[in-house]
Amino acid sequence: MDDIIIIGSSLAAIKQLISTLSTCFALKDLSPLQFFLGVQVTHTGDLHLSQQQYITDLLRRTNMNATKPLPTPMQTNLRLQKDASSAMHDPSMFRSVVSALQYVIFTRLKLSYVVNKVCQFMHSPQDHHWKAIKRILRYLGGTRTHGLILQPKPSPTIRAFSDADWGSDVDHCKSTTGYCVYYGRNLIAWSSHKQRVVSCSNIEAKYRSIAAVLTEVLRLQSLLHELHLPTSQPQLFSDNLGVVLLSANPIMHSRTKHFELDLHFVKDYVQQHKISLVHLPARFQIADILTKSISGPAFLDFRCKLMVGVPPTSV
Repeated sequence: MDDIIIIGSSLAAIKQLISTLSTCFALKDLSPLQFFLGVQVTHTGDLHLSQQQYITDLLRRTNMNATKPLPTPMQTNLRLQKDASSAMHDPSMFRSVVSALQYVIFTRLKLSYVVNKVCQFMHSPQDHHWKAIKRILRYLGGTRTHGLILQPKPSPTIRAFSDADWGSDVDHCKSTTGYCVYYGRNLIAWSSHKQRVVSCSNIEAKYRSIAAVLTEVLRLQSLLHELHLPTSQPQLFSDNLGVVLLSANPIMHSRTKHFELDLHFVKDYVQQHKISLVHLPARFQIADILTKSISGPAFLDFRCKLMVGVPPTSV
C-alpha cells in the first residue's frame, strides 16, 4: 500500500512499530497527520475531518463550481421514482458523480440519505435524477469547509438513534432505515438504506431499524473491547413508543409473527439488560435526517447534532 495511518494510545509503541517497518520497507514518516486519501485533518483542541479539495475538484469536473449554493441538499418531501422524465443522455457521467458522492459521505454523513436515493437509479438514470444530483452539488458548493468533528477522551457511553420512514419508496413501497451511533459525543457509525422487504406497518419498519442498529452496536462494542476502551450499557433511542413497549412485552403476538426474528433478537438483549431501549419525542430524533428530506431549520439543527461543522477554533 502507498499510504497508511498508524494510531495508538502509546507513542512509544507507535515509534517502535515504525522503526520495525522501516527495517523491512522503504517508508517516509509524514506525521503529524494532515492529509490522507482526500481527507484533510485539522488539529485544534478537536480533530476536524473535511474534504474541501476533493469537493472543489468534483464541482469543477461537473461545471458546478460557480453556481449559487443552496441551504439543503434535497427539496423537502421530495420522493424520487424511476419513471418520471426522459432518460439521461450521458448515464456514465451520472454514475461517475454518484460514485464520487459516495466517498464524500465519509465526512459529510448528513448526505447519506440523499446519496442513497440517487444511487438507486444508477442502472437507468433520468433527467430528474440528474437534477437531484445538481442540487446536492450546489449544497456542497456552499459548505465546502464543513466536516466531521471528533473530540479526544470521549466518555464510555454508547448512544444509538434509529428511525424509519415507512413505505417511502415510491416504486417498491419499501421503507428507509436510518441510524447513527455515538461514542461519547463522537459519531462513529451511521447508515441510511432501503429495507430489503416490505414492512406491513410503521411499527414493523421501526423495529427492523432497531434490529439493524443493535447489530451495529454489538459490532462496535466488540471492536472497542479489543481496543481496551471502556463502554457502558448502550442506549438505543426510538421515537415510536410502541417499539419500546413491544421490546419489553411482546403484546399482540399474532400481529408480529411476520417480523418475529427481529422482535426476539431485540427483546432478548433488553430483557438481559445488555441494552436499554428509550423513547424520545420525534423532534429530537437525530436519525430523522437519515430517512427523509427535511426542512431547512430542522436540517441545520440535526446537522449540528451530527457533529458536522466548520473547523473549530484553535486552542
